[in-house]
Amino acid sequence: MTLFEPARFLDNKSQPHTFTLVVLASISAMAMNIFLPSLPSMADHFSTSTATLGLTVGIYLAASAVIGIFVGPISDLYGRRPVILVSLAVFIISSIWCIYASTVFWLLTARVFQACGAVTIVLSRAVIRDTTEANLAGSKIGYVTMGMALVPMVAPGIGGFIDAYLSWEYNFWALALAGLITFILVFFDLGETAINRSSSIFEQFNDYPTLLKSRRFWAYSITSGLGAGAFFAYLGGAPYVASEVFYLSPEKLGVFFGAPAIGYFVGNFLAGRFSTQVGIDPMISIGMLINVSGMLLSIAISIMGFGSEWSFFGTMTLVGLGNGISLPNANAGLLSINPKLAGTASGLGGSIMIGLGSILSAMAGILLAGSSTEIPLIGLMLISAFLGLLCTFYVIKRNNELTG
Repeated sequence: MTLFEPARFLDNKSQPHTFTLVVLASISAMAMNIFLPSLPSMADHFSTSTATLGLTVGIYLAASAVIGIFVGPISDLYGRRPVILVSLAVFIISSIWCIYASTVFWLLTARVFQACGAVTIVLSRAVIRDTTEANLAGSKIGYVTMGMALVPMVAPGIGGFIDAYLSWEYNFWALALAGLITFILVFFDLGETAINRSSSIFEQFNDYPTLLKSRRFWAYSITSGLGAGAFFAYLGGAPYVASEVFYLSPEKLGVFFGAPAIGYFVGNFLAGRFSTQVGIDPMISIGMLINVSGMLLSIAISIMGFGSEWSFFGTMTLVGLGNGISLPNANAGLLSINPKLAGTASGLGGSIMIGLGSILSAMAGILLAGSSTEIPLIGLMLISAFLGLLCTFYVIKRNNELTG
């Protein structure tokens, strides 16, 4: 691994500062949920239903998944820095496009392009892998995503108050401003970290079979996809549950909606603190068990008739806690399979995770259509988390076979 000088803030001749990586990784999370409390207002503006506008989440995730397939190899070829800067420019422009969209079709189209700029979370992980030893990558990713977790924790609350006291359009102005600030920060602080780049894009895509033939890569990717899938289903269904089942106002929805991020923040701290000592696979197992336990508790409360906004959103903190522990380690695991393909692995692994998430987000909307209870959403989240736990057991079994 090429040695980089210790980080000096706003000096792109050194390693990027952790703060820059946190901000870079946070843009995607902010774009996913800051406007969700505004969905009822946006539905009135576009003369459609909240369920229809829920597609703004699913299509964003789907576009991110497709683009993630290409952004890794492209960054391995051209470098992390130029790809990140171009994506942020697209993000800024498409955020403004969302404000002036005349129909739902053009709003969804703008969200597709907005996803182009928000895949920088993929490249922030690749930058970490470029500059960090494999056994420390899980810990560093954990610390970066711990900082990133602050954004989904506070963004819905901010979005709810923006909607209540200004209008839904200002949420997208906030995203454009955040994109501009991130662009400036990256320009001055992030130098090029992909030193040993490939000679052609075809060489990079030729490397895909290497990853796709690796059962360990698939195991880590699907584990992270199904674990995160519970959260993506939450993103797709929680606005409906909050407004149609619990009748929460946009301000209250914004406050409650960030509950998983509280757990995610704590989980990321634990991942950063203990991953090196405990190990990647045990940490994934612990996180997935917490995820499943949270969903079992939530569905039990609802089936017994005690379900409320407090029980529903409260148990979501356990989902966040479990994912905060497991996801950084699952990402570190898939990145360590072939360090020379860090960007490709990060992009492809992220696409698999987000692709599963987009499917589950759309399924949440379908299952909840016309429902007067939160149980269909919780059930979907439980199934996703449980399947992720089973994949975790396969990861451990496979790694034991290779080292035994």
